[in-house]
Amino acid sequence: MIYLDNAATTMIKPLAVSRAVMKAMQTMASPGRGGHEPAMRAAKTVFDCRMEAAELFHVPSPEQIVFTMNATHGLNIAIHSLARKGTRVLVSGYEHNSVTRPLAALGAEIHVAQAPLFDSAAMLAAFEKQLPGMQLAVCTHVSNVFGYILPIYDIARLCREQGVPLIVDASQSAGVLEVDYERLGAAFIAMPGHKGLFGPQGTGILICAQPGSPLLSGGSGSDSIPQTMPDYLPDRLEAGTHNVCGIAGLREGIRYVRQSGLDSIYAHENTLLQAMVSELSGVEGLTLYSDHCRNQSGVLSLRSARLNCEEMAALLGERGVCVRAGLHCSPYAHRTAGTLDSGTVRFSFSPFNSLEDVTRSCQFIKDLL
Repeated sequence: MIYLDNAATTMIKPLAVSRAVMKAMQTMASPGRGGHEPAMRAAKTVFDCRMEAAELFHVPSPEQIVFTMNATHGLNIAIHSLARKGTRVLVSGYEHNSVTRPLAALGAEIHVAQAPLFDSAAMLAAFEKQLPGMQLAVCTHVSNVFGYILPIYDIARLCREQGVPLIVDASQSAGVLEVDYERLGAAFIAMPGHKGLFGPQGTGILICAQPGSPLLSGGSGSDSIPQTMPDYLPDRLEAGTHNVCGIAGLREGIRYVRQSGLDSIYAHENTLLQAMVSELSGVEGLTLYSDHCRNQSGVLSLRSARLNCEEMAALLGERGVCVRAGLHCSPYAHRTAGTLDSGTVRFSFSPFNSLEDVTRSCQFIKDLL
């Protein structure tokens, strides 16, 4: 099997991740629910994971690290904390449904900063022009469809200058690119645990600059008498029993990222991206969505004039190449890039992919065409 669907989930993970999950299942109870050894062991594991994440993302206090089920969960908390019906919200033209659907459900007034694919100067100009008068901005760091790295730090600077709170979707950048909380100055930064951080599915992180509004209410393991959620983090946003087993695995995934180094991870994925672009450039009837591998993470979308995207993905799957086809839950991005009618076939890399994976996949594509 050649697994190239890492933008959805990094299925191939460091061995320490699965070992930690199994150990937690066998030895840990629930943090904050007892003073006995299994509960205290769980509490230490959860706190250690907060510390690892706080250090990776330059967050001053580990209490600002809130555990979620996934990035969608975190984005919903952030959006419900800052948006209401009629709130004027500026988003990029590359947002995931995890951003746009919650905004639409609230009845927010959504404005789109449109810019051509891979054109960061135009994106920045669009934000600069449209930010005045906005009450909130939400922006992805990296497009999950095209790997386009948006100029998030410049966008964050514009938001600070205009006094507009910013929510950052770091779903495709966390664990690959620098996500610096202090430099961004964002109100919230949401990310999954199961992608670039190599945690299990069902894990995520929301970095909070403010307490936020809980989506769920219930047990917090603290302040049991008041019938409202605590007013302090992380307890305010973590109702119910923690996913201790998932968090134990996530801790090991974050440790792997820190030990490997973001620069090394990005360089490896970019090398694979360049190799695939080089192998497939000039193939008749094949359109590659690439910026000569600049402003682009380890994600490549393509489409063929001879095979529709779903058919190509299915045929590759029969040959053991795992990719994703369609709209990738991001109609905004496809509308911006002009691929809404067809979708794309997406190849996405991780540190556990090799140049041989790329070479074999490219040969399969050429054979199919």
